[in-house]
Amino acid sequence: MSSPQPLSSGGEHLSRRAWGALIVLCGALFLDALDVSMIGVALPSIKTDLDMSTSSLQWVVSAYVLGYGGFLLLGGRAADLLGRRRMFLISLGVFIVASGLGGLANDGALLIATRFVKGVSAAFTAPAGLSIITTSFKEGPARNRALSVYTATGATGFSLGLVFGGLLSEIGWRWVFFLPVPVALATLLAAVPLVPRDAPGSALVQRKFDIAGAVSVTTAMLLLVFTVVEAPDHGWSSARTIGGLAVAAAIFAVFVAIERRTKQPLVRLGILRSGSLVRANLGAMSLIGGWFGFQFMLTLYLQQTRGWSALETGLAIFPAGAIVATLAPRVAPLIMRFGLTRLIVAGLLSTMAAYLLFLPIGLDSPYVTAMLPTFILGGLGFGLAYGPLNVAATNGIAPEEQGLAGGLVNTSFQFGGALVLAIVTAVYNANAGTTGTPQSVIDGFHAAILVSVAVAALGALAMAWPSRRTSAELAVEGARS
Repeated sequence: MSSPQPLSSGGEHLSRRAWGALIVLCGALFLDALDVSMIGVALPSIKTDLDMSTSSLQWVVSAYVLGYGGFLLLGGRAADLLGRRRMFLISLGVFIVASGLGGLANDGALLIATRFVKGVSAAFTAPAGLSIITTSFKEGPARNRALSVYTATGATGFSLGLVFGGLLSEIGWRWVFFLPVPVALATLLAAVPLVPRDAPGSALVQRKFDIAGAVSVTTAMLLLVFTVVEAPDHGWSSARTIGGLAVAAAIFAVFVAIERRTKQPLVRLGILRSGSLVRANLGAMSLIGGWFGFQFMLTLYLQQTRGWSALETGLAIFPAGAIVATLAPRVAPLIMRFGLTRLIVAGLLSTMAAYLLFLPIGLDSPYVTAMLPTFILGGLGFGLAYGPLNVAATNGIAPEEQGLAGGLVNTSFQFGGALVLAIVTAVYNANAGTTGTPQSVIDGFHAAILVSVAVAALGALAMAWPSRRTSAELAVEGARS
């Protein structure tokens, strides 16, 4: 597919038309981030109202992860082959319907099903939106600025979702599902005239869709994410977990064999030769994975050990999101001055320091001196690393594979979160014991948070590891000099 007419000529200044399209794309990302964070603080109310067990309640979150992580690669390639604008509009419409049905659900199983559908819709919206930006804004200052604004919107949605979720839960948890509906509808209506159309000519006429590759990779991703999510309950050494991982690996092997033989593969394996892309995906897994694991432990600590409400918990974490929202739009000049790798490494090291600062936390530690520094450093780290990771994962990639690159990095974000969260949960359960006392929670927390520390350190090491520089990285260096 040939790229559409760029919205910018390459300079940092964006036209009104470019800003209009960017705001719409940011609106969809804002809704995804808002949805993820709001549901977390609403879970206790959902559990009580629908009489759900703790094991079934986790699937309100896990079903979204399963749909998102399982369909991301398919969603990214579908955007390239079937049309980015078309996939964006259709998946946004599905989000609206699923969110409304979730608010009307009177049964836990139906609620979980709607969450899965919302995850699938996000798996198509996210890579489509990202690839629209990377193909419509010329590589360089314009794209860097657009991606900085885009990622800042996601951080804003996530941080505001923590607060909105707490407020709406006081009114009724169903509003957590109803609130996004009118916002998503307005975004969809605005997207029709503002989001640029794909280049003339149907991609389906030029290329056939790799059905075998799509089925195999989606099946493998679904099974892999499902196995990882279920592992803490059944045990990492259980036959079910080992068998699930083995079958997923076998299906992935089949997928690789298919992609090597087909003339028009769903995923061109040669794209993985890009050192910038591979390192960015490893960095994405560690950044989101470390934070998801830490936030899970943090919520457990604040609500179960300290007795804080959902709203108080959201407000406590809010400074981190506020810092990201403030810093991310301003990261483009930093990319041009310091380069992608230095910013990402600095961000991951900042998050690692944030987790380390939280290790001495006790049963009555004060917020300002014992917790706030962690949120400041965590927000700083995210602000420095998240946007540059998206830039690094898409720079130097051909326009017809931007959807694939976006799908890969979003898969890494999602799978990293699921994998590290599962490991953190297993470590916590192994060290917290069965007494359920506040001190046992603290003991489990101290052990589990070390996982986030290690993950952030490994991510920084992967990003700093010497590798062959890509043409995109050399271009950035040339622009800085």
